[in-house]
Amino acid sequence: MDTRVSDILRQKGHDVVTGEPSDTVLECIATMVQHNVGSMVVVEGRQIAGIFTERDYLRRIALKGRTSRTTRVEEVMTKDVLYVMPEQTVEECLQIMTTHKCRHLPVVTEEELDGIISIGDCVKQISRDAQTEAHTLKAYITGQYPA
Repeated sequence: MDTRVSDILRQKGHDVVTGEPSDTVLECIATMVQHNVGSMVVVEGRQIAGIFTERDYLRRIALKGRTSRTTRVEEVMTKDVLYVMPEQTVEECLQIMTTHKCRHLPVVTEEELDGIISIGDCVKQISRDAQTEAHTLKAYITGQYPA
């Protein structure tokens, strides 16, 4: 089954935790904690300017001796943001995440931010697909098809 990014967004929604380049790192961390997420997309309007993750915090704030109160997120965010489109498959997303060692991919439609998926979202979807396939095969084998 070729599950697509659009299938994940249909279930989880299109909401994305965002911040602006001028926000301080402390403000961004507070927002991420409030929403219980590991990343936030930094935007200018609906255009992606960067992404700020827990990993960015550890590498570019904590280890560099910077302060979260005075450092603006645009100074430490990842600027070259990998993103996917709704028609891409979950398998393609997992390959991108594995190759580039990232856990979050913004979703872009017509050059605008339309959602975000995580490695957890992809794993959950693959698990759901496997359960559905197993149920369908069991129903077929036991003569109860269509399920």
